[in-house]
Amino acid sequence: MIDLHEKGHSFKELHEEYGPSLDTIRKWVQAATVIAIDHQGTAVTNEQFKQLQKENRRLREELDILKRAAVLLAKRWIYSFLGRQANN
Repeated sequence: MIDLHEKGHSFKELHEEYGPSLDTIRKWVQAATVIAIDHQGTAVTNEQFKQLQKENRRLREELDILKRAAVLLAKRWIYSFLGRQANN
């Protein structure tokens, strides 16, 4: 459907010939629309961009959690080390 639309068929023609609603066809075309070309020359579609944004958010959250854990572990190690020093 996307190829047919890109070749000039209207949403209405595609709807009448194949059956999916106009909104559904629009969403498919929008999701497959190239919005950028990455540094390797690969086309990035709207849908891929949304997925990359979602993954980026998840990875940032994971990094934030790991940073907080590292601080807590460092504090625990320092207190443990200082406690041993005080006993010696």
